[in-house]
Amino acid sequence: MSVRTTLVGATALVLSAALAGPALAATPARGGHSATRQAIEAAVKDGVPGVTATARDAHGTWRTTAGVGNLRTGAPRSTEDRYRVGSITKTFVSTVLLQLEAEGRLSLDDKVEKWLPGVVHGHGHDGRAITIRQLLNHTSGIFNYTADEDFGRTYFLKDGFFRHRYDTLKPTDLVAIAMRHKPDFAPGTSWNYSNTNYVLAGMVIKSVTGHSYAQEITRRIIAPLHLTATSLPGTKASVPHPSSRAYSKLAETTTGPTYDVTNLNPSLASSAGEMISDSADLTRFDRALLRGELLPPKQLKEMKTTVKIEGAPNFGYGLGLMDRALSCGVHVWGHDGGIHGSSSVAVTTADGRHALAFNFNGDWAGDSDAVIEGEFCGT
Repeated sequence: MSVRTTLVGATALVLSAALAGPALAATPARGGHSATRQAIEAAVKDGVPGVTATARDAHGTWRTTAGVGNLRTGAPRSTEDRYRVGSITKTFVSTVLLQLEAEGRLSLDDKVEKWLPGVVHGHGHDGRAITIRQLLNHTSGIFNYTADEDFGRTYFLKDGFFRHRYDTLKPTDLVAIAMRHKPDFAPGTSWNYSNTNYVLAGMVIKSVTGHSYAQEITRRIIAPLHLTATSLPGTKASVPHPSSRAYSKLAETTTGPTYDVTNLNPSLASSAGEMISDSADLTRFDRALLRGELLPPKQLKEMKTTVKIEGAPNFGYGLGLMDRALSCGVHVWGHDGGIHGSSSVAVTTADGRHALAFNFNGDWAGDSDAVIEGEFCGT
């Protein structure tokens, strides 16, 4: 069972296996990744146009692809593909805020009102009662702006998407959508995934530092780790090359045509999910994070302090980082991410020694849990 941590949910029909094209394996595994490979090929048979994946373990780096990156030309996916990582962005945002805490520039127990006066207000929302920690672990109760019906019709369904895919939305616009609704619950009394939390977290970074969250992520994480494929595009609609096309059904059903949704203005995701990366960079980031290269021990411990998720006993949510217990008893830490035409996962073991990142370039099919289980529990 997956925890829903995406900006846009799975929709639409399974593609014909004939459209998926031939599978391509790269860098043969020394340690054995046959179960991972099998799960990736099953995802393509299930309807995902293509998959790209990278794993790192004691035997080195293993990379593979399956299916196609372009349904029109039949061009395969590449192990070097850059793609929209959606909510994996949240782990980067949280890391910056925890670095700021370590520097004594803020406290996780600061009220949101301190840094964003008057922003979280309306219909029962009150920034004076919500802490930064509650933003990061989704216990704030703040309404999720992507769950607003008008927003969904405008940006996630076909007619609205093609009219509005290049709209520029400010973080304050996204928060204002959430403030038109009642909170989901009183702060600290329950858990519910809300993209609004991380839009606000990005705004807090700007208030504390005077720089955008994108600037701080770039300076503090991307540059030091040499994540050359990772970027925060802001309002730029295209995905840098090398990359594949991204596909969606843009519907609430699993039937209907498939649309190319590669180009869009990612400001609709803001600091909740605008980032672009590749599988190699994501494994490098997760390994560095869990090994303590980005945070002092105190802050990493806080990041890994999880709250329970009702209905998902094998998951715990920390501060922008999820703990997932697998069937074989292994725990992996990381995050999932979904945005139009792109479904991604980046996870690693607690010691950072074994990491996996992969991407489906379709948002309506494929079993990502099976890929994770195959890598960490299979052979």
